[in-house]
Amino acid sequence: MASTPSLTQSFEVTVVGGGLGGLTAALALRQRGVRVTVLEQASELGEIGAGIQTAPNASRILLGLGLRAQLAAIRTEPLDQVRRRWKDGSVIGLTPLGEFCKRNYNAPYWHYHRADLHRVILNACVDPNGPGPVVVVRTDSKVTGLDRTDPARPVAVTADGTRYAGDVLIGADGIRSAVRDLMGAPDTLEFSGEMAFRALIPGDLVAADPATRWLVDRYQSTIWYGPDRHLVHYMIRQGEFLNVVGCVPCTDEVAEKWTVASSAEALVEAFAGWDDRVPAMLSKAKEDVACFALYHRRRDPVWMDGHVALLGDSCHAMLPYQAQGASQAMEDAAVLAEELGRVTGAGIEGALRRYVDRRAKHAGMVQEASVRNMAFYHLPDGPEQEARDELLRRGFTGESDVSYDWLWSGTPLDDPDLGAFAYQFAR
Repeated sequence: MASTPSLTQSFEVTVVGGGLGGLTAALALRQRGVRVTVLEQASELGEIGAGIQTAPNASRILLGLGLRAQLAAIRTEPLDQVRRRWKDGSVIGLTPLGEFCKRNYNAPYWHYHRADLHRVILNACVDPNGPGPVVVVRTDSKVTGLDRTDPARPVAVTADGTRYAGDVLIGADGIRSAVRDLMGAPDTLEFSGEMAFRALIPGDLVAADPATRWLVDRYQSTIWYGPDRHLVHYMIRQGEFLNVVGCVPCTDEVAEKWTVASSAEALVEAFAGWDDRVPAMLSKAKEDVACFALYHRRRDPVWMDGHVALLGDSCHAMLPYQAQGASQAMEDAAVLAEELGRVTGAGIEGALRRYVDRRAKHAGMVQEASVRNMAFYHLPDGPEQEARDELLRRGFTGESDVSYDWLWSGTPLDDPDLGAFAYQFAR
């Protein structure tokens, strides 16, 4: 007599959104034997031209997915995190990264070009020689409908009428998530009043100028604090580009349009009066400068309904003041796969509930810390600013609310390999 297939063997998950969070979830699920289809609305899969940081909590997950060699080939490793004062560039805080992170967290702090990191994860999803069923990726597949006539088999309906049924539907489709709206989750979107300049500055221009050469002499992640604004920069692709993010009060145009093309001149003007090294650096930006309105979601534990659940920015979009948006989405992906990967009966809804229980509080704490860090970063000169700077000088490892030890240790996974396996980094 033939045996009845287990749910794991016939398990199907539809992931809406082919960004870093969605693809990490797809890969983690694939490696647990789950069949995954990714629906991406863009005509081609890819990421914007910008840098991204993966702190040890995210790096640990990616390494656990077997991507160490691929990541090492595309990463740039900062040796320190440096905090500078806006007016004179003086160092007010320094946190060791590099070997310190690998020694203390068994995982690195690495920088990447977002497109490079996205490509590595995508390739692992569709590699025919990888473990588990190959992930099916559908581009030009904008989800416009959700059919839950059968609660156990939610159906994503795309703009062309194609229907994708699965045992689980995951909305990993970003801050303006269609799945979130179709699921009927509450509207938690909030505007921060700020916008971010983003630019990639050619590294050869940085290296050729004695005023900016220091940026390539030692790779660091640098944060400049100033009244009402701050600036972050770090090298990616081993010095090919300097990634720059500058957060400033938002204009009405950017608030309305979300994304607006800008210029090096506007970027320099936004930091007028800062230390001379700032305009020397920012003036080298080329035509790819853009401004992005900074919206986020209020902390909210409503991430699921039946067999439909949310992941990443769709449920906990956060401001960039902890550099943890993508890292928290990757933690979501690992926990989701851990819970769904152990389902052997009609326990999907319980698995999704456990996923939310394990992730919502943790991600919510990072969300709230990110909001509070906006004020922490942007204090006007005066007693509060002086107290903050003194705290950082004393070696405080964290920012306004959460310690790096807590943040970089990440959400505890039940996978003993991630907790105990030594990745044999040089000590």
